[in-house]
Amino acid sequence: MKELERVRWRCRRGLLELDIVLGRFIGQHYASLNEAQQAAFDRLLDMPDPILWDMIADTQSSSLQNEQRAVLELLQAV
Repeated sequence: MKELERVRWRCRRGLLELDIVLGRFIGQHYASLNEAQQAAFDRLLDMPDPILWDMIADTQSSSLQNEQRAVLELLQAV
C-alpha cells in the first residue's frame, strides 16, 4: 500500500491535465501492471511535465523501452 501511495503522490503534477490523466490511470490500471510495467511507469514520472504531456497527447515521438511504450499506450487510452 505504501508503494501505491508513493506513486499516487508522484502523479501530482504542475499541469491539471496530467493530474487528471495520471489519477485516472492509477485508479484504472496501476494495480494490474506487472513489476516491469510499474517500474516503467515510475520512469515516465521522472520526465518533465511538458515532455510527458506531449508524449501522452501523442505530439512528441520518443525512443522508449517496450515497457514504457506499453504503459504510455494505456495512459493514452485513459
